[in-house]
Amino acid sequence: MDKNLFVALTIALGAAMPAIAIGMLASKAMEAIGRNPEAASAIQTSMILAIAFCEAIAIYALVVALIIKFV
Repeated sequence: MDKNLFVALTIALGAAMPAIAIGMLASKAMEAIGRNPEAASAIQTSMILAIAFCEAIAIYALVVALIIKFV
């Protein structure tokens, strides 16, 4: 098969899955803040940290896609 197909699939899945995870994470965090507004700062801190880890997965997928493309 063509390398470009693998690159496209890698970056598509590598971007879609973290995006879905971030959406679910933010949704649950907003629900938690709605139930307990006093804990908003702690929830927000944990949410931002988890979002950073999800974004790291997308960056790893980009790196893998570039390796497939150029190696």
